[in-house]
Amino acid sequence: MSTQSSAAHFQKKFEQLRSNKAFELFVISVIVFSAVLIGAKTYDVPSQVEIVLHYLDWAITLFFLVEITVRYLGEPNKRSFFKNAWNIFDTLIVVVSLIPIQDSEMAIIGRLIRVFRVLRMVSIIPELRLLINSLIAALPRLGYLMLLMFIIFYIFAAVGSTLFADINPVLWGDISISLLTLFRVMTFEDWTDVMYETMEVYGWSWAYYLIFIFLTAFAFLNMVIGVIVSVLEEETAKERALDTNIVHLEDVVVQLNRIEEKLDRQSAKE
Repeated sequence: MSTQSSAAHFQKKFEQLRSNKAFELFVISVIVFSAVLIGAKTYDVPSQVEIVLHYLDWAITLFFLVEITVRYLGEPNKRSFFKNAWNIFDTLIVVVSLIPIQDSEMAIIGRLIRVFRVLRMVSIIPELRLLINSLIAALPRLGYLMLLMFIIFYIFAAVGSTLFADINPVLWGDISISLLTLFRVMTFEDWTDVMYETMEVYGWSWAYYLIFIFLTAFAFLNMVIGVIVSVLEEETAKERALDTNIVHLEDVVVQLNRIEEKLDRQSAKE
């Protein structure tokens, strides 16, 4: 067996391993165990248990290194591996986790990096990747909605600061404080107390709050949900179309292999 055919054989084995459902479930289990381990470290535990947790943490890090290596070796086109943002994220998390910074001033960064290892579950589970990709794809559309919402917030904050500053300067003293107060109103955090206080001076001020709530909490937030759902449907349709194309391509490859086998048989007979 030549070196090239041997490399292709191992590449095929690694590709089968990384596509194996049992292997994926085992990786997910390790990620969940890693999350539990991170939580356990936040408690006061005996020194013996702390040593065990430390070695388990390094064992998980080494496993992730092996797993990312298997995924890389199982990639038919090695250059395309790092064209995937999730692969880059996973590799960075694993590589940074290998840096021995436990006893240095950067120890807190090391702990934070290990916390982010839980996010690797997103790169493993396709449904979670679809949700995150949909959210990222929706950001441009959401940006315009957020800008319009900020304009509404700013107008109402300016009006509130002008009218209600003398009533309660703690809540309406300037426009920045008024923005925070309006955010409290939008999230319904004791907003009626704020309204009743201003109604003692301006009896009509209930209309100010109701109009603001209808514009923000009801109208704009529902528009945000609508945009995210719309983008999620688009991304789901793209994934289905891609899966369909892959299945068709695999069928074409199978047919071509059969034709090649028939031609080889005919050539052998001749």
